[in-house]
Amino acid sequence: MGMATEAGQLPAVDARAGAQGTRLDLDGVCRWFGVGETVVKAVDDINLHVDEAAFVVVLGPSGSGKTTLLNLIGALDAPTAGTIRLNGRDLTTASRAQRTMIRRHTVSFVFQSFNLFPGLTALENVQFGADVAGRAGAVEVAREVLGQVGLASRAAHFAHQLSGGEQQRVAIARALATGNPILLADEPTGELDFRTGVQILELLRAQAQAGKTVVVVTHNREISRVGDRVIELSSGHIVADRRPAGGPTAIADLHW
Repeated sequence: MGMATEAGQLPAVDARAGAQGTRLDLDGVCRWFGVGETVVKAVDDINLHVDEAAFVVVLGPSGSGKTTLLNLIGALDAPTAGTIRLNGRDLTTASRAQRTMIRRHTVSFVFQSFNLFPGLTALENVQFGADVAGRAGAVEVAREVLGQVGLASRAAHFAHQLSGGEQQRVAIARALATGNPILLADEPTGELDFRTGVQILELLRAQAQAGKTVVVVTHNREISRVGDRVIELSSGHIVADRRPAGGPTAIADLHW
């Protein structure tokens, strides 16, 4: 049963939905920005349907619309045209308050820049994710998830006391602590060395295998080889949507 919400707000999606797959539907989605007399079509006529828990890679160069698309899926932004539905719920006409509730209870973000709170310890950063999602026993949840990402011994450390890879693992732990069924990651390995990047990909793939829908944005074609499905963007359009013929490449076989 979803959590109670304020009047006028959407009910929360049950976090257990991730175990049953999360349906995501984008139909004719556009996001245009006005720059002077010029219109920039960051995302243009996107049709995308995901109806199962999977590791989905959105691939494309800088300026292809990857991050804009991720922000639309994650209810950080609203489309200029088209419709977005999550488990049948229309996000297109959702108010700002309703989109906030969707982010709290349905989607979690992992950013390239980590976005950790410098004044909080690793444990407190992760606990923040559980608190925002309204999970009971937030401290216990945070400790458990930090252990899952191999950072139980670093719980009392602040962000500046952690390596880049450790900070990214804390960011992933914070996203996991929400219990939300959709995990969105924007260039999660972009600032990391190869060895640490592989560790991050292994953590993300494990979440897809556990029943979450994981969407990773990257410009690195090598990383796309590990996806169950690869969506390739160019100039705001989907130019390829494929599943690896022989299945995803083992993460251990990647090189970049």
